[in-house]
Amino acid sequence: MPRLSHTAIKPVRAAAERAAKVSPAKVRPAKVRTAECVGAAIERCARALRAARVYFGHGTTEARDEAAELVFFVARLAHELGSDAYARPLTQVQVARIDALLHQRIAKRVPLPYLTHRAFFAGLELYVDERVLVPRSPIAELVLRRFAPWAGGRVRRILDIGTGSGAIALACAKVFPRARVDAADISADALQVCRRNVRRLGLGKRVSVLRSDYFSAVADRRYDIIVSNPPYVGHAEMRALPPEYGHEPKLGLASGVDGLDSVRAIFASARTHLEDRGILVVEVGNTEAALLRAYPRLPFIWPRIAMGGGGVFVLQARDLDAAIPKAERLRKRRD
Repeated sequence: MPRLSHTAIKPVRAAAERAAKVSPAKVRPAKVRTAECVGAAIERCARALRAARVYFGHGTTEARDEAAELVFFVARLAHELGSDAYARPLTQVQVARIDALLHQRIAKRVPLPYLTHRAFFAGLELYVDERVLVPRSPIAELVLRRFAPWAGGRVRRILDIGTGSGAIALACAKVFPRARVDAADISADALQVCRRNVRRLGLGKRVSVLRSDYFSAVADRRYDIIVSNPPYVGHAEMRALPPEYGHEPKLGLASGVDGLDSVRAIFASARTHLEDRGILVVEVGNTEAALLRAYPRLPFIWPRIAMGGGGVFVLQARDLDAAIPKAERLRKRRD
């Protein structure tokens, strides 16, 4: 859910004036009062989130959109309704539920998707919990664009490394309806969540869930697209992350001193598993500068992400040889 339709909508002022203020330290249970409407609840929650200075970055980027997701979730409303739903009254039970979730979000700094157990990615609604990272990769936009113009011809096989909830793999399966997709992750816990989403979306015939340490379980398979949002946070950055990230599995975030351990592992074997005209798509986030220093000869392509975000590169299969030292390439050929 990189964007919702609520940010640019003007507040419902009359309803907002009736809404009780929420302390950033403690969210008080709802009292008996005039029925609060959806719009007023969104404004009240947004004020509380701003006052508490929570961190946004797990599906939303600012308070109003996060408040809208919270209220719409409890009220069981589709975001497509937008401002048309703002005048709807909430029941006292719904207001109490909103207050309870808001309290957990603020007091414990729990990312909202872990409280609602849902996240949105490339148009898909997914189940999530603390066994997986909250899906938020800008790769979603590239998937929806079918990785154009770099993925040419028919796409038959796709590998998603570090699939977590299965977000990227499942989005690829939707966008490429004739492709077979392998969703790989080393975490057995994460793969339980992934399987749940595969079943939920009815994609079990084309999406295979593999427990794999990078390429360890894919045997000699070759792919038209290898895509990954791997761990890429270095030691120093891990220590400085906002408390919300403490609820996410460290295995999905930390990647050595400089944040490049996972990228190095992918580079070591990606060429072996790519078709000659295949592509490698990887998110490296804030380690982009470190990557460029480590691999100055690689012709990285950095797509522009219209919805925001970045740090995603594309490499053609033929360009990957430069990522592997000559001695290593010779050893692989002997093996």
